[in-house]
Amino acid sequence: LPAGGVMIAVQASEDEVLPLLGEGDRVSIAAINGPQAVVIAGDEDAAVAIAAAFEAQGRKTKRLTVSHAFHSPHMDGMLDDFREVVAGLVFAAPAIPVVSCLTGAVVTDEMGSAEFWVRHVREAVRFLDGVRVLEAAGVTAYVELGPDGTLSALAQGCTAGDVDGMVFVPVLRKDRDEAETITTALARVHVHGTAVDWDVFFAGMGARRVDLPTYAFQRQRFWPSAAAYVAGDPESIGLGDAGHPLLGAAVALADSEGVLLAGRLSLDTQPWLADHIIHGSVLLPGTAFVDLAIRAGDEVGCDVVEELTLEAPLVLPERGGVQLQLVVEAPDAADRRSFAVYSRRQDAVAEEPWTRHGSGVLAAGARPEAEQGFGELAAWPP
Repeated sequence: LPAGGVMIAVQASEDEVLPLLGEGDRVSIAAINGPQAVVIAGDEDAAVAIAAAFEAQGRKTKRLTVSHAFHSPHMDGMLDDFREVVAGLVFAAPAIPVVSCLTGAVVTDEMGSAEFWVRHVREAVRFLDGVRVLEAAGVTAYVELGPDGTLSALAQGCTAGDVDGMVFVPVLRKDRDEAETITTALARVHVHGTAVDWDVFFAGMGARRVDLPTYAFQRQRFWPSAAAYVAGDPESIGLGDAGHPLLGAAVALADSEGVLLAGRLSLDTQPWLADHIIHGSVLLPGTAFVDLAIRAGDEVGCDVVEELTLEAPLVLPERGGVQLQLVVEAPDAADRRSFAVYSRRQDAVAEEPWTRHGSGVLAAGARPEAEQGFGELAAWPP
């Protein structure tokens, strides 16, 4: 195959790109991945010139990392040899309906010809047309069989209607556990209403069906509080239950009108925190600091978080946990309360200092004043 070819993704429609291809066999459309997503391929200078024309209009372009200019005139030199190899294969008729991204339509017996697969190498991938045909046929569940979720994302941009009633599921994702990903994919399809052959999926695992209780569930909750789960009953040691998944106890300070809320953060007891990873480290997200501030405000009768400044990231260790304290100061003359969030490792020695991660101000009674500024819009609907 000749060197020097490129492939470039362009934010444009097929009709916009076609007039710019020009005469000759230097560049062609390699893929139509969406209404405004086309890939061009061919000689570098010709492809770059077309991309530059769209960049001048404020359109996005991206050069793909590929070894050759596939689906372009650069493939012409291998087509005869490829045709000879494919002609020696034995084909069978499809057992299920197949929509081809070569023709953008339902195929019949043409898949059994060598010429069909030769065209696959040389001509454009009409992914947009393929998805539109499936959508018109009433398909609402799309399962991607591949190494990642690229096509699932592209397909959502190809549908002509609303995607709310559809599901797009990749069975594999890069850098994720394969068994977990495929099980999650099948579960999403099952919840969507598509039949899944679970007997085949669980074959050889020793799984068996278990009957659900025949009586109606009683709507009474018995979930333990975060405090009781982590450290027992806080009231038994003179503390109050903070009533928050990240805080175990609350106590009013005896020598002031301040309040201390404390807890323990750990990936063992709060595994959902592991979803927020930045540069390989698990960090407590900013929204959690906001939620902690709101809970502190509820504890002291303040309904507005007037200020919140994040000062240092709170990193959660892979093993063990961190001690968490939220200190709320006594109110000032305007009934505002300063607060701060601190932490240190659970295994820290007594002399080790606490790290302050954020601080702010809580206010009481500010919400009605804010509503007055909106006049008639304070009550909705007007």
